[in-house]
Amino acid sequence: MTDAKSRTHTVRLKRAYDEVAKADGFRILVDRIWPRGVSKDKAQIDEWVKEVGPSTDLRKWFGHDPDKFDEFARKYKQELSGSDAWKDLQSLVADHSTVTLVYSAKDEKHNQAVVLKDLLT
Repeated sequence: MTDAKSRTHTVRLKRAYDEVAKADGFRILVDRIWPRGVSKDKAQIDEWVKEVGPSTDLRKWFGHDPDKFDEFARKYKQELSGSDAWKDLQSLVADHSTVTLVYSAKDEKHNQAVVLKDLLT
């Protein structure tokens, strides 16, 4: 789990398979697909902004290949530019002092939540 402070907001990243903690604050799922094997009760997601996740085509192209991450991030930022889902996510972060972006990828350094956190902070 990683943290970053933006103004008076803390943005954290956490896998959907990790234990929920009170320190997580407002939990936002940022995947288009619900995490496999995680019940809604166990996930304790406050908001699911599924459309902020990368498109199916981009996700398949990336395939969580760390060598493609920089290009993935560039393409993903283009997808987000001006989208309603991106605006919704920004509003949610602005409304809460602590937000945890929840994702299901195994790679904690090369995924869309890392890109979102970078954009938000």
